[in-house]
Amino acid sequence: MKREYDVLVVGGGPGGAFAAKTFAEKGHSVLLTEKRPAIGAPVRCAEGVGKALMHEFLKPEDGWVAAEIEKANIIAPDGFTMELEPEKAGSEVGYVLNRKVFDRDLVWMAAGAGADVQVKTRAVSPIMEDGAVKGAILNQGGTTHEVRAGLTIAADGVESKFSRWCGIDTTVPFREIETCAQYLMTGIDIDPNATEFFVGNSIAPGGYVWIFPKGDKTANVGVGVGGDRCKPGSRPVDYLNRFIARKFPNGKTLELIAGGVSVCQPLSCTVANNLMVVGDAARVSDPLTGGGIYAALYTGKLAGDVGSKALEDGDTSTQALMPYDSTWRSSYLGKALERNYQIKEVFIRLSDEDLNAIVHSVSKMNLSDFNTLNLIKNIISANPKLAIKLGKAGLKTLLDSL
Repeated sequence: MKREYDVLVVGGGPGGAFAAKTFAEKGHSVLLTEKRPAIGAPVRCAEGVGKALMHEFLKPEDGWVAAEIEKANIIAPDGFTMELEPEKAGSEVGYVLNRKVFDRDLVWMAAGAGADVQVKTRAVSPIMEDGAVKGAILNQGGTTHEVRAGLTIAADGVESKFSRWCGIDTTVPFREIETCAQYLMTGIDIDPNATEFFVGNSIAPGGYVWIFPKGDKTANVGVGVGGDRCKPGSRPVDYLNRFIARKFPNGKTLELIAGGVSVCQPLSCTVANNLMVVGDAARVSDPLTGGGIYAALYTGKLAGDVGSKALEDGDTSTQALMPYDSTWRSSYLGKALERNYQIKEVFIRLSDEDLNAIVHSVSKMNLSDFNTLNLIKNIISANPKLAIKLGKAGLKTLLDSL
């Protein structure tokens, strides 16, 4: 391991890997570090990504894709199923990935572009001089090294420790952490080309249950529950076990993963002197669905583009790096995050009766007219009483964000 690089990337997930790849392709010396001994393991995600969003950056290779999704089903608390065909399902139609393969291949791409890679290497503290990040102290196999860098990328996930050590408040409010549990199951009766989302306060308060196919009779089956809704006997794994006992009593469990995802607003600023924050570390996962793969790829590449120019100009100050922050906020991603946060804030307050009314109303909409504004108008027209409750829950703020 060298002791000085142009760029140090802390975290080997999609955001960190894509940032490292972008910087290396532009001719910069790059070190990518990952605290775990293997890239992509353990998997901490339902592994879904929209088809169009993926193709914006990469053409999927065969080994990446476990299932190609053609439609999405939303199941209301009363059991009514609303089927969303591709025109209506948007980003929920796409791919369920093999994240262990996908993440590893992204890091291989970074290495192929010239980046150095070190696994089982943990950043234990930043090097700070005159209020600027100058690299990090790394621990590898019990040995500590100082690695200096002109620019450091924090890509170390939810509640990024590295960013916090650098002076950025990355704390996620407890009520805005979605706590999750997921089984990889086989021997279950599913539609191999459809994702399914179950909503309801009795099965997933403040969240939802998902079924993401990964082949014939195999799927990721998981649940996300609002952090403030958990208590003894009502942990995510408890909700998941109850759902599986009812839905897939004869299914076989191959893996269990658990973790948290932020469903809050992004960091107030994602740059500092010589520092850029990407992916989940920047809290750019979708606050409505929890999805974060696209956001990680987008912010990783953008950090590489903006950061590379800053390095070439010899100025990696906060001001010089601000185009990264302002660009993603004004992009499709930034606007979607703001809109979906407002939607989430409204819908987590609704009763099962309200959710039933909404799913039934949406199922009657014309596919060609499906968008968030028309969705709200349709709900108001079909359910006047529900419209009053939505207004109290923050409908005006939601409409202002559209």
